Amino acid sequence: MTKRSLIVGPFNRVEGDLEIRLEIADGHVAAAYANAPLFRGFEMMMLGKDPMDALTITPRICGICSISQSAAAARALGQIAGQGQTSQGALASAILHGVENMCDHLTHFNLFFCADFARPAYHGRSWHDRAQARFTAMEGSAIRACVEARAEILHIVGLLGGKWPHTLAIQPGGVTRAPSARDRIRMASTLSAFRRYLETTLFGAPVEAFAELSSAQALRDWSRGDAGLFMEIAADLDLSAMGPGPGRYLSFGAYPLADSRAFAPGIWQGGASAPVNSAAIREDLSHAWMHGAAAHPAQGATHPDEDMKAPAYSWCKAPRLNGQSYETGALARQIIDGHPAALDLAQQGASVFARVAGRLLEVARTQILLESWVAALKPEERFIQEIQLPKTGSGEGLVEAARGALGHWISLREGKISAYQIIAPTTWNFSPRDESGCPGPVEAALVGAPVGAGEDTPLTVQHIVRSFDPCMVCTVH
Repeated sequence: MTKRSLIVGPFNRVEGDLEIRLEIADGHVAAAYANAPLFRGFEMMMLGKDPMDALTITPRICGICSISQSAAAARALGQIAGQGQTSQGALASAILHGVENMCDHLTHFNLFFCADFARPAYHGRSWHDRAQARFTAMEGSAIRACVEARAEILHIVGLLGGKWPHTLAIQPGGVTRAPSARDRIRMASTLSAFRRYLETTLFGAPVEAFAELSSAQALRDWSRGDAGLFMEIAADLDLSAMGPGPGRYLSFGAYPLADSRAFAPGIWQGGASAPVNSAAIREDLSHAWMHGAAAHPAQGATHPDEDMKAPAYSWCKAPRLNGQSYETGALARQIIDGHPAALDLAQQGASVFARVAGRLLEVARTQILLESWVAALKPEERFIQEIQLPKTGSGEGLVEAARGALGHWISLREGKISAYQIIAPTTWNFSPRDESGCPGPVEAALVGAPVGAGEDTPLTVQHIVRSFDPCMVCTVH
């Protein structure tokens, strides 16, 4: 048996603070250890602040999913106050959040993930010339089309939120600006133009045709647009057999509206779904550079171990639900919401292919949701209500960022923040081992991946890691 160790990184094409140590035996990954090497400490910054400062500070955790952070903070504060957003405020918040998540999915597909297929290592494949033309960084025609479409749809955030990123529009009681009838027409026109991009470029067919695909095989058979090119590449590289993960999925439920969530909350494992009980979450610190014991985030704290002592190997904590690791993200959302193609993918086993296909399904379904939400806006109604925060209390804000389940937990004492904890999607997906030795989802997904004798940055490893779309600045916030 031949053995060797390999450290691979960076991975992310926005910020690169991720390293993964691989133990390789006989040309395959035998074990993987994900290290989030950058500590930032936003949770510590929050202590002693005015509660409403959370709406200004926590979105600065990330320039990609800042609206997600705003939404989580606003819901946590609203729970403390015992008041929520007005129905129209919740609708406007969902539009803001949905546009951001849509942009995240398109950026991941075109700029972060498919760019790997343009690499010289794939020269000679039947699809390589087309992948180069479409996905080469800075030059590909798909890249240019994506960036232009993304810039256009973000005008909706400008209308509703004033700016992106780091809008302050989402508040515990609603949104700060009520759109006019003219704004609603402009947003509908922007979505119509964006639909043309999706239907001519990404899907090559009506959005509904892709959203209504009912099986994994129907997804694989899709042959139009850039989605069809991905399906062809995925079949040739057998991405369905790459990166299985734990097979457990978690979603807090995306887009809370007046009386429901647009995508259902829950957990899924082995064909069975169940409600998600956030009280059963614990953050394990046994392999994180943190002092303290495992705790629910409402009782947890952030005390970094500056000596970085073994056996810890990451600044990332290890969140567990009922003692188990869970994968989160677009695929998880679509499985838990009961989409038939996503459920079929789950029954066949998670994979690189399944995660990317799940994102594409969500793009199509989110476009349809956004159109319906804009049509339902009623400019004459109230978009915000005043809330009164007590001096003492606690609350949680559970939402879904593009990458998955995001939670904020806040406690107040004497009118100031006494505790603040955050679990981001990549904290779930890229967590280290827990005290029982159970690896995090990406660590589990990498086991068995083939690694060539001369490979220092194995392509299979990169495909698996990027299928989770890591955002490490959110991971250790």
